[in-house]
Amino acid sequence: MVLPEYTIDEFIHRGYWWRSPRIRMLNLCLILPLLTAAMNGFDSSLVNGLQILPAWQSYFKHPDGRRLGIMSAAQVIGSIAGLPLSPFASDILGRRPTLLIGSVLMSAGVALQSASTSFGMFVGARGLLGFGLAFALNAAPLLIVELAYPTQRGKFTAMYNASWYIGSILSAWMCFGALESSASSLWSWRAPSLMQAVVPILQVALAWLIPESPRFLVSRGRESEAAAVLARFHAKNGDEHDPLVLFEMAQIRHALKLEREAAKRASFTSLLATPGNRRRMFIIVALAIFSQWSGNGLVSYYINLVLEGVGITNAGTKAAINGSLQVWNLCAAMIGAFLVDRLGRRTLFIISNIGMLVDFGVWTLANALFETTDNKAAARATIPFIFLFYFFYDLAYTPMLIAYTLEILPFNIRAKGFAVMNFIVSLTLAFNQFVNPWALDAIGWRYYLVYCGWLILELIFIVTFIVETRGRTLEETATLFDGEQCEQVLVQTGGQAAALSLRRRTAHFSWRAMFEKGATHPGAGAEAGPGSIEMYAAGKARLDPDERGYMYCRDDDNTSV
Repeated sequence: MVLPEYTIDEFIHRGYWWRSPRIRMLNLCLILPLLTAAMNGFDSSLVNGLQILPAWQSYFKHPDGRRLGIMSAAQVIGSIAGLPLSPFASDILGRRPTLLIGSVLMSAGVALQSASTSFGMFVGARGLLGFGLAFALNAAPLLIVELAYPTQRGKFTAMYNASWYIGSILSAWMCFGALESSASSLWSWRAPSLMQAVVPILQVALAWLIPESPRFLVSRGRESEAAAVLARFHAKNGDEHDPLVLFEMAQIRHALKLEREAAKRASFTSLLATPGNRRRMFIIVALAIFSQWSGNGLVSYYINLVLEGVGITNAGTKAAINGSLQVWNLCAAMIGAFLVDRLGRRTLFIISNIGMLVDFGVWTLANALFETTDNKAAARATIPFIFLFYFFYDLAYTPMLIAYTLEILPFNIRAKGFAVMNFIVSLTLAFNQFVNPWALDAIGWRYYLVYCGWLILELIFIVTFIVETRGRTLEETATLFDGEQCEQVLVQTGGQAAALSLRRRTAHFSWRAMFEKGATHPGAGAEAGPGSIEMYAAGKARLDPDERGYMYCRDDDNTSV
């Protein structure tokens, strides 16, 4: 039997997402894991925000540079300790339980931090918070990418990392408000710290409303549960035999089968086990490095010197400009997130890298003029170039670093590959913290020439190796690196399942109408059994399709009538 070719585009909801009750409910559920990135942004900015509060400084006896370094490193050390464990928890326990584990640990860390009576207790709380954050940061984006409706996946996953700035902005302005209202009170630092608990407590309380990833459920042999999840949130009427549900289930099953055949046991060595996996990890490691070495690491160190160089020395004014930059970053990142499906991933990466290269080149020139000739006009010109640089950076790297990584990784190594990406980001961050200040002091503006050359290499890499993933299902995207034949087979598998569903459904409705008119049975070429029409009309019998699409009238005992 030859079935017509179908793609997922023929079964998805094409209207506005808020007009579909099921997609609307799913998107509301996905807000909960989405908040994990905002929590991360809040925590990252809180450490700097607390240091400007006099009450915090006096309570912990004005910690010096070494102690402040230990405090800043404690969260990173905790996160690194959790990185090797979190992917195994996601793959063995599930995405939702891992998110819960992370939320419980974070809640405990926040409680300990807010109640700290000594600097050592505060540092220990930071370590526990970082350890829990590693679990939540691994599981949350996996839930989003594996649960989201096909047309919403790209935007939602891109918005995940972009929402980091929401937490960062809230933290910065909350500390600023505490400074203005009650600078001498202990609650000026305890209250912002307690606010960190809002997201993990919400996740602990409401995570039970989020379904488990259907990809995880199928991998554990719980296919009926996976089909029920997809039917509840992806099907038009909650039908498990909906063509879209059958299309997705067929692709998930086939993709997992191929992955099991390629690697009998998923481990970190599986990341390099096949040519396709090696190519994936090559791109992921490169993007992780680019996300921190594109010049953005210099900006955070340099902005204070720029403002002072043009005569802006007031701390409040500098804080306001820095706060405005964070709002600018959020807007630019969200623009990129909403353009991922319109322009495509590859196009956004190319636009981002070209924009950063041109902007950084002009910025370097302006900086050179300021340092060599003391040109104040050149110094002032660097300020808008900082904002413009971040616009191009946030257009692609903020929303798509995580989104693109998760899309191109197949299920069996998705959690582990994502953990490796986070580890590489941590290493490059450490490089920025130690090398950039030293290099700027040593060679000044000439250090920017190094980044100009690096941005050229980045652009060449992006044009050469980044592949477009727009318009494909998660499974189809993951097979892009395994050869055209794998991708074609996967598309055909989903299409055939959907076509069979449509054929059965068409046969069901056609023969039901004929039964109601007393027609003969087409499969056996004979008339319907005695009383079958009456039994069907009275609701005492049902119509079941066979493999060929023929309809049989059966009673409650499953006997043909």
